[in-house]
Amino acid sequence: MPAVKKDSVRPSKELSKVTVKKDSLLLKKTDTIAKDSLKPKETIEDIITHTAKDYTIQDAKKRKVTLYNEANIQYTDIDLKAGIIIVDYKENSLFAKGIIDSTGYVQKPIFKQGSQESVQDSIIYNFKSKRAIIYGLKTQQGEMYTYGLKTKRENDSTVFIRKIRFTTSDKEIPDYYIATNKAKLVPGKKIIVGASNLVLADVPTPVFLPFAYFPMTETSMSGFLVPAFDTGSSQRGIGFQNGGYYFAISDYMDLTVLGDAYSNGSWGTRISSNYNKRYKYNGIFSLNFENIVNGIRGFDDFSKSNNFNIRWNHNQDSKASPNSRFSASVNLGSSRFFRESLNQFNVAQTQNNTFNSSINYSKTFVGTPFNMAVTASHQQNTNTESITMTLPNLTLNMDRIYPFAGKNGVKKNPIQKMGFNYNMQGQYLINTTDADFFTSKMFETARAGIQHRTSTNTNIKVFKYFTLSPTANYEEVWQFDYIEKEYDPTKNVVVTDTLRGFKSYREYNLGVGLSTNIYGTFNFKKGRLKAIRHTIRPTISYSYRPDFRDNYLKQVQQSANPLDVIDYTVFDQGIYGGPSGGLSNSIGIALNNVLEAKVAPKDPESDEEDEKIMILNNLNFNTSYNIAADSLRWSNVTFSAGTRLFKDKLALNFNGSLDPYQVNDEGQRINKFNPGIFRLTNANMTMNYSISSTDFDKSKKKDEAENKNGNGANNPPDTMGANIDPTNRFGRQNIPNESKEPTKTELYRAKIPWTLNLVYSANYANNGIQPGRIGIHTVGFSGNIELTPKWKIGYSSGYDIKNGAFSFSRFNFSRDLDSWQFNFNWVPFGANSSYTFFIGVKSTMLADLKWDKNKPPDRRLF
Repeated sequence: MPAVKKDSVRPSKELSKVTVKKDSLLLKKTDTIAKDSLKPKETIEDIITHTAKDYTIQDAKKRKVTLYNEANIQYTDIDLKAGIIIVDYKENSLFAKGIIDSTGYVQKPIFKQGSQESVQDSIIYNFKSKRAIIYGLKTQQGEMYTYGLKTKRENDSTVFIRKIRFTTSDKEIPDYYIATNKAKLVPGKKIIVGASNLVLADVPTPVFLPFAYFPMTETSMSGFLVPAFDTGSSQRGIGFQNGGYYFAISDYMDLTVLGDAYSNGSWGTRISSNYNKRYKYNGIFSLNFENIVNGIRGFDDFSKSNNFNIRWNHNQDSKASPNSRFSASVNLGSSRFFRESLNQFNVAQTQNNTFNSSINYSKTFVGTPFNMAVTASHQQNTNTESITMTLPNLTLNMDRIYPFAGKNGVKKNPIQKMGFNYNMQGQYLINTTDADFFTSKMFETARAGIQHRTSTNTNIKVFKYFTLSPTANYEEVWQFDYIEKEYDPTKNVVVTDTLRGFKSYREYNLGVGLSTNIYGTFNFKKGRLKAIRHTIRPTISYSYRPDFRDNYLKQVQQSANPLDVIDYTVFDQGIYGGPSGGLSNSIGIALNNVLEAKVAPKDPESDEEDEKIMILNNLNFNTSYNIAADSLRWSNVTFSAGTRLFKDKLALNFNGSLDPYQVNDEGQRINKFNPGIFRLTNANMTMNYSISSTDFDKSKKKDEAENKNGNGANNPPDTMGANIDPTNRFGRQNIPNESKEPTKTELYRAKIPWTLNLVYSANYANNGIQPGRIGIHTVGFSGNIELTPKWKIGYSSGYDIKNGAFSFSRFNFSRDLDSWQFNFNWVPFGANSSYTFFIGVKSTMLADLKWDKNKPPDRRLF
């Protein structure tokens, strides 16, 4: 590489300020008027630093400096790089252009001033006026690339451009652009253009705009959101969707207001806000309201309904407060909102039968064993339209303490190991319905109460291999409402009155457990299988609880017969129920089994350790024997088993219940054992299996985290749009950290990536009267196929083997068009048959440059 030529006139690479009077290159014209004591203001205000790879030529007579090959000039906040740079001190200007070599026109001038940078074919810049004329401009403002044939730069804040193209494509030859004859650009602020035309792949389209305004600020900016027009895809008639306004409130918060309107009178509005403060918190809030009209006013089929949905997600940064935390996840509203919504792209939401919400605040009291949590929760069933809310639920916990521990917390004997804990829970519980939601009626049946619990336990080693664990539990309940029942002879019914007042009760129980571990190992001398270990953990326990209900029993007449009475307590409808009834004196039996194997590596001479394989994660059996009962002393034997096979790709779970007693003709258990064996009352089995094309690629080893998260058997990913935000006006999937960079593709692709997730579920029930029958027997499948790096197909469906029909099915087709994105989501059949079509620019700056079309499911309001 040739050395950089040094300035032959000055020993350094700098041309100093023009204050040196004897430098012929920097002489200025003298004023013919008498010399003023004030020095004239110089045109060049700072040191010009210049370098060049090949040579630097200084012409003292013409007062020019020429730099060649990788030339660079730095002046004030200007940094210019080019193939050739000519500085003319006489005209106070410079000229820069590229050079031509065997590869073409290279080293185009790169002009950088402050944070603004542009590439051009050539540039002329005047130091005095600070104006520039640019040919073949290419510059970037945020996500927007600007190409101009001839550009006049007036100053740092205004640029006029001729024959200009705007695009968000960063390719040398853009796949699309907006063309116009003239435009005005204010760097970092805005672009204003005249009549413009959309051009795709250098082919002009019939899409014209009389003028356009593009905000280029680095911060968010308020503006209108262009709606999508509906030409009558449903009974609502013609109308528009998702038109509205975006408010850039501050750097930490925004607000979006969208609306729909249709010719039959239906309308809807959506308000959403995002907020984010670094190292503090972030979240999103949305409120949807819709007024839905069905039919024609005056006709029998006319109906009208108002539906709403509220969503709020709030997350606190862990650095904000290490000892306290606040979070919220709210999803509540009308039970039929998603089934009747005017603007609902995510059809999967219609399959969700529950809404759940929780707002949580927790605090740890440093230096004490206490911690506190306050929760407001909400559960809503959209089928039954029942709603349960706790406003709030207060919990105070004391971690286990050991008051009898030795010095420095040493716990050797059973007394020192004796630990105590405490828990207090208080609730204000509301049970209501969709019709009474947010009305005064929802508080009329509210319940309030506080529950105190404390327990102590210890453990004792007995007979060397056994552990004896005695326990004691105490519970006290306070209720702030209670019931009184009275017989109404006129209506022949029992009337229940809810009264406000303080009532309380107390109860306790004692228990002891004896457990041990039994290990059995089976060794093998041949083959890779070296050993199988069977671990058995038997536990036998005893518990005793007196009858506390008997002390609080009351009686009420329930018919005209005075002797026909029923028992109740004033606590029966409280949050925590009434005191426990009946003497409990029972023995519990539990048996847990684990089966593991040890396998040698494939290469006997390798340094790899033996591999441990889990054959059976668990096989549990549980039952109990009630000594105090006069009959049916044995409880059902419950069992459960689970394992993972094929490198954790197949998850198999099985559970059920065995009844030792027979039943009579009415299905009631009788005190008579089944002959020979237990009766299987119910059983459930689920299997999940996930497989992909990478499982067959021996040249690649997937990362363990990818195995568990991306291809796990527990939760097969839903590739069919469950991640599509129902309020997303573009109908795209919400893919975290989705790259906006175009995907580089290969011309041909021999291997097509794919994934397949299978789910199998079945259950069995036998009431002892009728033959056992299968209640659920289904298989589900989902996955995706990547035909090319830019073409993807997703699918999700299932088959009901028992009823012989397909379940809810969805298909998704997506195409990465570099600067554009294409999505087609389709539900081909069923009550939610629908589709959504979208094609538009990826960039949020030109988000309104799109076309979307949807055919929503038929909505019935009754």
